[in-house]
Amino acid sequence: MADAWLSDTRSSYDTDASGYADKVRGLLDEMPHLRASLAVFVEAVHECGGGPVADVGCGPGHVTDHLHEAGVDAFGIDLSPEMVALARRTYPHLRFDVGTMTDLDLAGGAVAGVLAFWSVIHVPDHALPGVFDEFHRVVRPGGPVLVGFHVGDGIRHTSEGYTGRSVNVDSHDRRPDAVAGLLRDAGFTIDAELILRPDEDVPGAVVFARRRR
Repeated sequence: MADAWLSDTRSSYDTDASGYADKVRGLLDEMPHLRASLAVFVEAVHECGGGPVADVGCGPGHVTDHLHEAGVDAFGIDLSPEMVALARRTYPHLRFDVGTMTDLDLAGGAVAGVLAFWSVIHVPDHALPGVFDEFHRVVRPGGPVLVGFHVGDGIRHTSEGYTGRSVNVDSHDRRPDAVAGLLRDAGFTIDAELILRPDEDVPGAVVFARRRR
């Protein structure tokens, strides 16, 4: 991996895979608005004819499994081999592959939808347009894309993981209009933007988009 941020992100999640999995376990149960956003995404997948859906940056696979339980043919892709190994152990009935969203190992138009649930937060500004170009390449015309991220304007550095071990990863906070603008530039139409827990120090947001036909 030529880019240091990719290598740092991979090694950090390899180091902290079990701690991160413990942190997010049950998170969807506690956040009805997140579940609702996934339900909207699932409906959009069915509306465009169904088919395989890529959960890009799937981590321990809990959201991939949620999509599967909702009736979507979902599979996961993650940069971290340790995360993928953990996901395969936890959800042996699902497919998980090691890969990078900067260069997805998928044919053009191969998927009915793309989910990036708080996985683009580690992508620096200079690389994000290329990531959205990859999403556009692999999703078929009319297919939905859902991007979740932290809201803000800065970069937060993390040096200690949930297990207490050293990691080296940056999280990029972004404004919904900025993310939506980059998706438009990549060839998507924006369906909706949703702010989650706006009174918190670092709110969340999801942007719903579709590849233009």
